[in-house]
Amino acid sequence: MTTVELSKSLLDAGEPSNTRPKSSPGAAAPSLVDRAYHTIRRRILDNVYPPGAQALESDLAVELGISRTPLREALIRLQNEGLIEIVPRHGMRVLPVSATDMKEIYEVLTALESCAVELVARRKPTPAEMKPLVDATREMARALKVKNLDAWAQADEYFHKFLIEAAGNRLLVEAIQQYRDRAHRALMFSLRLRPKLETSTREHLELVDLLCKGDAAGAVQANRAHRERASQELLDIFERYRLQHL
Repeated sequence: MTTVELSKSLLDAGEPSNTRPKSSPGAAAPSLVDRAYHTIRRRILDNVYPPGAQALESDLAVELGISRTPLREALIRLQNEGLIEIVPRHGMRVLPVSATDMKEIYEVLTALESCAVELVARRKPTPAEMKPLVDATREMARALKVKNLDAWAQADEYFHKFLIEAAGNRLLVEAIQQYRDRAHRALMFSLRLRPKLETSTREHLELVDLLCKGDAAGAVQANRAHRERASQELLDIFERYRLQHL
C-alpha cells in the first residue's frame, strides 16, 4: 500500500477504534504507590500541574485518598525522572523545561527513537503488528477533522508508544520513555501555538508506509526529519513568545 493509499484509507475510516492499551483480565491491581505515581505523572505531562506548580504532601495525600508514605515513594520516582523536585516541608514543585533542555531532549529522543524505528523496519512487521500504529494514525486524522487537538495529541502519544514497543528491546523502551514523556509535556503546552498539525499527521502516515515496506533507511530518515522539524517548531515558539521555560 502506498503512502497516498494508506492516507486515503485512514482519512476515510469509519468508526473510531480504541488505541488505548487494554489491561489483561488477570493483571494485578496497581499498588498505592503506582496509582499515585501515574496520577501525578499524567497531570504533569498534560500540564494540569504546570511548570513551577507546587503542592504540599498533605494536600496531595488527601486528594488522592492515600497516606503520605506511598505518596512520598511516588514523588521520589517522579523526582528521579526529572519531572519534579521534592522541597522539604513544601511537598513537590514541578520542574520547568528551558529551550536548551528541550533542544537536548529532542536530540537524544531523535537518536534513540530512530534506533527503534530501524529495529522495527528490519523485522518487516506483519499487518497485525502494524495495526496499533495504523489505528493511532487513523485517530489523528479523525481528530483533525473535528478540530479536537487534545484527541490528536493523545493519538500521537499512543503512536510513538506503540512504535518503540514494537522494537522489542526493553532497555531501549526504558531509555526512550523518560525523554518521550518530556517531549509530550512540551507538545501539550505548545499544541495550540504550533503550525497546522496536518504536516505531522502526514509524516506519521509516511513512516507507517516505510515500516510496512521494511525500508529501514527510509524509515529512519523519515523519523529523524519528523522529530527535527517538531523540535525546531518548539524552539521557534520559545523565541517568538520570549519564553524562558515551559
